[in-house]
Amino acid sequence: MTITQLYYVLAVAEHQNFTKAAKKCFVTQPTLSMQIQKLENQLNILIFDRSKKPIELTDVGRKIVYQAKNIVNEANRIQDIVDQQKGFIGGEFKLGIIPTIMPTLLPMFLKTFIKKYPKVKLKIEELNTEEIIMKINDGHLDAAIVSTPLKIEDIKERVLFYEPFVGYIPKHHRLSDKKKIDVSDLDINDVLLLQDGHCFRDGVINLCSTFKNHKEDTFQLESGSIEMLVKLSNEGLGMTLLPYLHTLDIKEKERKNLHNFNEPSPAREVSIIYHKSELKFQIIEALQDVISGIIRGAIAFQDVKIISPLPK
Repeated sequence: MTITQLYYVLAVAEHQNFTKAAKKCFVTQPTLSMQIQKLENQLNILIFDRSKKPIELTDVGRKIVYQAKNIVNEANRIQDIVDQQKGFIGGEFKLGIIPTIMPTLLPMFLKTFIKKYPKVKLKIEELNTEEIIMKINDGHLDAAIVSTPLKIEDIKERVLFYEPFVGYIPKHHRLSDKKKIDVSDLDINDVLLLQDGHCFRDGVINLCSTFKNHKEDTFQLESGSIEMLVKLSNEGLGMTLLPYLHTLDIKEKERKNLHNFNEPSPAREVSIIYHKSELKFQIIEALQDVISGIIRGAIAFQDVKIISPLPK
């Protein structure tokens, strides 16, 4: 039994197809099939039921895959241990970022990070928080940037910054004459929301429900993007709330619609998270240092109140 054979087994289990798995592993399909067959013969069992389309794991195959994940992940950590000991900052690093953070934060730090740490090969995915947690636990992500606190036992969190909420209130809205707004001014029936599945949406709902009751079936307009919420608001369909960094890209003629909150301003906590067994601390710390340094120049200190990103 070899680590390579287990790696091939995991690829087939993930893709449920020998050809796709071989492509991922950069080998020919006959080579991959031969190695898996060799492992099955050695163990005298079938890992995959090849009669099913797509291919399925057998009962014993599921147990083998569970253990193989642990073995392959631990084997990969040997290089991480060596890199950490040498203080080497390089190698592949898989990073997830949630959709409401990716478009504003990534352009701010990526170029600087690549220039400062050219030996790090970042592989970045845009994923929602639920997908990120699953991939971190499965070893498919090294770290992620999300809204916290999540309070998950095996996940560590390092705070990067606090991002205030800003009201986007169009002309003729009932709050448009207020220079600054209070949380108590908000009415959930009047706030345009992101679609279900976005933690920023849950944060807004938690913020509004602190003061007012609401029912899920009263939500009439929801969008998959913050940019669309601004467009809907401009059409007079309600106000919306924006993360502060999104306001930096607002058109000049629309900036008059931005209204800050009275302090303490509601805000989201943005952190880099990783599994408690993660060993690539040198890259995590490098990301934290670069991002924190850039954000200090973009977000002025405010007295903030952190709003939970989790649904109530």
